[in-house]
Amino acid sequence: MSGTGTTAGDDPLQTAVWRLRSRACWADAAALIQPRAAGPALQRASLLVERCLYTEQGWAEAEDALRTAEALAQSDDERGMAACERGQLAYAATLLGVRDRADEARAALGRAAALLAPGAPGRALLDFRRGLLAENLAHAPQAARAAYRRAHAGATAQNDALLLSFTWRHLAGLALREGELAEARHGFAESLRIREELGYLVGTAPALAALADTEAEPEASRLRAEAGRLFRLLGGVPLWLADQLAPEPPAATA
Repeated sequence: MSGTGTTAGDDPLQTAVWRLRSRACWADAAALIQPRAAGPALQRASLLVERCLYTEQGWAEAEDALRTAEALAQSDDERGMAACERGQLAYAATLLGVRDRADEARAALGRAAALLAPGAPGRALLDFRRGLLAENLAHAPQAARAAYRRAHAGATAQNDALLLSFTWRHLAGLALREGELAEARHGFAESLRIREELGYLVGTAPALAALADTEAEPEASRLRAEAGRLFRLLGGVPLWLADQLAPEPPAATA
């Protein structure tokens, strides 16, 4: 997940970018943004970094966009957000087995933490990404939970609905892992509700599939079928969802 919101008021450009992003058209969305200053360059980089995580493609384009954003950054906030994107790109490459960049991810997110003030707009997103690193690379669920909770509080304070959909989802995932079924179901349901309200289609299939893991039949199958329909509609994105939605092999017969 990159970026912290949907649209900026009634800005037609941001509305168009959001619509393309939410439909898995990251390259088209990035093409609308002219990276002449740090803000637009960072937004463009975040879109292309997100594409890498969802499609496992476009790594060179994301690197180029990120270098541009880093070169244009002037304030601590801008440098901090560029470092946050650098950490996310390195995290995605490590998580997806493209290349082990775990040390780079940790260093970049640490640099971002040093640059972003506690109340900075990008701090909640940084906390969320530090949670991802703790959960999926360091395998430290307690540290991940603490980071997700900080991100959740920050997203609530900033009224960042999209980020809230991610913090609900990942806190629910930790709850499910610990057998807290009711808590997990609530968190996954909240994540799905927010994404449907926002029209965040590319994130709706994963939310449906996650909620299905907490439901009994026939509701679980209905949710997975809907997730599969959206997954196919978007051309098989996010790629990592394919295994989760694969039909179970038929039972062997004597």
